[in-house]
Amino acid sequence: MKSCPTCNKTSRMGGERSLLRAHYNPVQWKRHYPNLQWATLATGRRIKICTRCLKGGKHLKLAVSTK
Repeated sequence: MKSCPTCNKTSRMGGERSLLRAHYNPVQWKRHYPNLQWATLATGRRIKICTRCLKGGKHLKLAVSTK
């Protein structure tokens, strides 16, 4: 599953109700995935983390032992 190893952000389900001729039209649910990008750790390894962690510089302080 797509998830950020630093903050454990995963996908979420979301949907909208669109107003159509004074009645709400049920719309199918859609899965929203986190925006994962490649980042280089201080050790030289590369992992995929979310952009919020990338902006905060959490990948520079991280020592991940993932597979």
